[in-house]
Amino acid sequence: MHPYLPHTKEDITKMLEVIGVDHIDNLFDDIPKNIRLNKELKLDKSKSELEVTKLMKQLANNNVTINEKVSFIGGGAYNHYVPALIKHLASRQEFLTAYTPYQPEMSQGTLQAIFEYQSMICELTGMDVSNASLYDGGTALAEAVFMANHANKKKDVLVSATVNPQYKDIIKTYARFKGLNYIEIKESDGCTDMENLKDLFSADSSSVIIQTPNYYGIVEKGSEVRTIMNSFKNKAMFIVSADPTSLAVLEAPVNYGADVVAGEGQGLGSPVSFGGPYLGYIAATKKNMRRMPGRIVGETVDKDGKRAYVLTLQAREQHIRREKAMSNITSNQGLVALMATIYLATMGKKGIKEVAIQSMYKAHYLADKLCNIKGITLLNSKPFFNEFVIKTKVNAKMLYEVLIEKGFFSGVVLDDHQLLVCATEVHTKEQLDSFVKEVEGIL
Repeated sequence: MHPYLPHTKEDITKMLEVIGVDHIDNLFDDIPKNIRLNKELKLDKSKSELEVTKLMKQLANNNVTINEKVSFIGGGAYNHYVPALIKHLASRQEFLTAYTPYQPEMSQGTLQAIFEYQSMICELTGMDVSNASLYDGGTALAEAVFMANHANKKKDVLVSATVNPQYKDIIKTYARFKGLNYIEIKESDGCTDMENLKDLFSADSSSVIIQTPNYYGIVEKGSEVRTIMNSFKNKAMFIVSADPTSLAVLEAPVNYGADVVAGEGQGLGSPVSFGGPYLGYIAATKKNMRRMPGRIVGETVDKDGKRAYVLTLQAREQHIRREKAMSNITSNQGLVALMATIYLATMGKKGIKEVAIQSMYKAHYLADKLCNIKGITLLNSKPFFNEFVIKTKVNAKMLYEVLIEKGFFSGVVLDDHQLLVCATEVHTKEQLDSFVKEVEGIL
């Protein structure tokens, strides 16, 4: 069996012309017609890689029962399908063992991969420039806080209560040792409390941070935040944390006035992996380009006019005077960023949009089904993307533990009666319906 051969019709036509053959079938003229298969093979219609993988698992289960639990856990780590080619390409020694591209003439492949990654992040967010990546979503947000402080020299960091709790902890730690004031904006019905934002915003505000979709899965009203900020004569930065997959269907942050967009890119071709390694991304407007942490790869031409890549900006203390450095970040998640690049290139605009749409539809289907069960309601009726909070009449931790025995990780327990549930494109209708049936049996 041949591996995948990526020849276009034009490639095939040129090759046939070179060897003087009119059609591929003529290559088999030496084979007697009476022993050829003169009919189509009885094959099913083509399937996607995800469908084939699931079919193979089903066939494998005929031999050995695999006790694989279905996960509905989200909260910042998302179980999206990872195409097989990502692992195979990223595992090549040129990428897997490559060192930091200090010598651009020796690292053109690595630099081009980073450049393509930056370009794709800019396309998703709508921003002008992205760096070579950061450690994770929380680190990226904290670095964005430093960018704002460097730009306006103000001390108050306003963070929505609906931002991921882990991200908030990282920002608090960064702020403490930078002498910044962490101030939390209250939440109202699962969203950022706009009235509280108005009360807290002042001449000392350095940045305002929201997450959309937020930790509860709800799509925040970024335009309202920008309007409130514009009503004050203040140079505070508007920082948005966004799930990059959601940006395939939701409005790009640049459209409602974000100055910096930062977040977690694990869902772009990386498995959940028990918490890492993950991928922090950060993108900004052109005026903030020189405040970006870490590295930025640029495209140019060499003395012969050929395309070439270089490390254009490196605003870190390893390369410039410490007092002028934006950050002490000295590395980037090169391999994980490469995986994200391969993923986005493989999926394309249509593919990443399909992932987002399927995730959204399946989450809404699951929410509707669960809310038909007596004793379960949605936290609120606000618009959500691929995760949502349900309120249960029974203890949420008890429900979670019982469902593990039934073969399901039901979500993230928020309190005694609230559960954060996530669905993505990997879940089948049968899995969703089976999960609902088990929950109904418990309640």
